[in-house]
Amino acid sequence: MIRTRTWIIILAALAAVLALLSFFSLTAKKEGKTVQILQDGVVIEEIDLSTVTSERSFTVEWTGGGSNIITVQPGRIRVTEADCPDRVCVDQGWLSDQAAPIVCMPHRLMIRIKDSGGPDAVSQ
Repeated sequence: MIRTRTWIIILAALAAVLALLSFFSLTAKKEGKTVQILQDGVVIEEIDLSTVTSERSFTVEWTGGGSNIITVQPGRIRVTEADCPDRVCVDQGWLSDQAAPIVCMPHRLMIRIKDSGGPDAVSQ
């Protein structure tokens, strides 16, 4: 039978290991969010939102006619203007997580946060 003193040593060692694992998981550098901008299913640009330091806007033209103006700020992205008839992409607002992509069906445009292969927003 294992003595009480041995149990105390085992539990203390286990507590120390758990404390170290917790410390390293909390202080580990988090991956940046990478946004993919796709047109006709092809990635036309990727932006690491963690490296964006100031607002910038750019235009994405569709070969079938029409365009979208995309605005990027630190940690988020959105379609600010579009010349499509329904402008659903503009109404979707800011994208800052993987909840739902921004989609402009008339211009075959999609903006999404790239899956990092890690835990999803629910389990974080």
